[in-house]
Amino acid sequence: MIFNERPVIRSDGTLIRDYIYILDAVEAYILLAEKMDELPIQGEAFNFSNEIQLTVLDITRKILELMGREDLEPIVLNETTGEIKHQYLSAEKAKKVLRWRVKYSLDEGLKETIDWYREFFKDDKRGVD
Repeated sequence: MIFNERPVIRSDGTLIRDYIYILDAVEAYILLAEKMDELPIQGEAFNFSNEIQLTVLDITRKILELMGREDLEPIVLNETTGEIKHQYLSAEKAKKVLRWRVKYSLDEGLKETIDWYREFFKDDKRGVD
């Protein structure tokens, strides 16, 4: 996509995942560490998630849309085996106990990620779109 190449999906594209923007994840773990001094939560498990479940094809198409590259149809290899079909989390406990919330919408996180990759590869000789 950055290099005008079609995205390659190793699975069949139907695996469901729960994507979270890295800055939301980092802030979540910092908040958890800070709350450990205030609350009796040592040893407890917390899940951090935006609670939006998307297939691999859905997230790929969303990225292509945000990049204005819907013309790049994903290549679906369907090569993976033994993958977990539906893998996602509930952040309900983190919301209740820690009062945590995601700050970035899916689109905001993807746009920032796309911008980061464009900047990172701007001098790459393959050509950035």
